[in-house]
Amino acid sequence: MLTLYTTPGTCALATHIALEEAGATFELVKVDFSQNAQRSAAYLEVNPKGRVPALVTDQGILTETPALLLYVAQMYPAAGLAPLEDPFALARMQAFNSYLCATVHINHAHGRRGARWADQATSHADMLQKVPQTMGDCTALIERDLLAGPWVLGDRYSVADGYLYTIARWLKGDGVVVADFPKLAAHMAAMEARPAVQRMLAAY
Repeated sequence: MLTLYTTPGTCALATHIALEEAGATFELVKVDFSQNAQRSAAYLEVNPKGRVPALVTDQGILTETPALLLYVAQMYPAAGLAPLEDPFALARMQAFNSYLCATVHINHAHGRRGARWADQATSHADMLQKVPQTMGDCTALIERDLLAGPWVLGDRYSVADGYLYTIARWLKGDGVVVADFPKLAAHMAAMEARPAVQRMLAAY
């Protein structure tokens, strides 16, 4: 059985959504960041990076959201969570997920995890001040060029949609008004109507 290590409000929710959509049997283990549990010896044995998500499988432990999402889609192909039969469409999905992981998430983290990049309080303040602009720019790009609508890939739902929804939930705290982006606002509403998303939200 699969075990997902997660924390409320983190990108791990995207993998949780994917598992719910797939109808997978899995155990949910919540890592308490308020107690610094992600840095405990026990958790570092699971994920030496000290972050979530981590997914324990029969073959070993996987980390990093884009990898976990593709794994779930490939392990449960009947759920249709990725265009596995179309190399170009699959690459587009992976490009979108990579953008969320490598650019959008990092911009968000500058407002909350400044100590990863700098030691001075003034540097942290600079990073925090920049977050509304960088996250707003990312959101505008997604709205204009990357979110085909109604789903990321157009008419076909995929694991990229759960990932986008997870990160879009951070935008208000980052100073971005989702209502200013009609396609994204519609996407979030459609996601929240999905039973898998409702089950995920109820788990926290």
